[in-house]
Amino acid sequence: MRLVDMSALVELREVSLQREGEVILDRIDLRVEQGDFLGIIGPNGAGKTTLLRIILGLQPLSSGTVILFGQPVEAFRDWARLGYIPQRVALDPRFPATVAEVVASGLTGRTGLFRSPGPDASRAVEEALQLVGMAHHRQRLVGRLSVGQQQRALIARALVTRPELLFLDEPTGGIDPEAQEQFYELLQTLNRSHAVTLILVTHDIAVVGSAVRKLACLNRRLVFHGEPKEFLSDAALSSLYGAPVHLLSHRH
Repeated sequence: MRLVDMSALVELREVSLQREGEVILDRIDLRVEQGDFLGIIGPNGAGKTTLLRIILGLQPLSSGTVILFGQPVEAFRDWARLGYIPQRVALDPRFPATVAEVVASGLTGRTGLFRSPGPDASRAVEEALQLVGMAHHRQRLVGRLSVGQQQRALIARALVTRPELLFLDEPTGGIDPEAQEQFYELLQTLNRSHAVTLILVTHDIAVVGSAVRKLACLNRRLVFHGEPKEFLSDAALSSLYGAPVHLLSHRH
């Protein structure tokens, strides 16, 4: 009998998934500890988003075990300890909700769908907006914000329950380079100054070298898990992606 590792926020043991005879994930072992900023990279179809969905209990396994905060994911119920930002969906400019209302919707699980937020909820919304630098946009319609501002609003929504662990799936799609740089600075602040553990799925290889603390390289199997500097080379990345890859340095 294997003991549960109480020091890990997430632990995957021999996690595999097959769909219609195709191997999607193959025997993944992975640990995420408190304070980690983990970047997950890999080619299209490598199973990155599927892996997040498995950790969140949204995708059944073929075999293996997922442990969240010391509990099997099937038994885990304290979802306020987690925040999740899925792949970005463009918001209609006519979407009739303000930034503050979008952030407050993250508290629905605690306050109930039809209850007005009380003082504690209002304070939590304000704190989340302040944290992501969006307090002065609180009354703007979220559909009229820039893509980068919308992402900050969605991060505030994910942070409003004060989660310990935040998942982000390709969060910078459609964001210009300057906004991306500011976005990753925000993530580093959340990780280093506010003790939020982060798991980030990204295609931006340059980011993993400068922002994340740990790197997981996935191509159906876990090819590498460790410090980025131990993996980021042309040869290693070419092996992961199955095609020549050359790293180029640039200010973003």
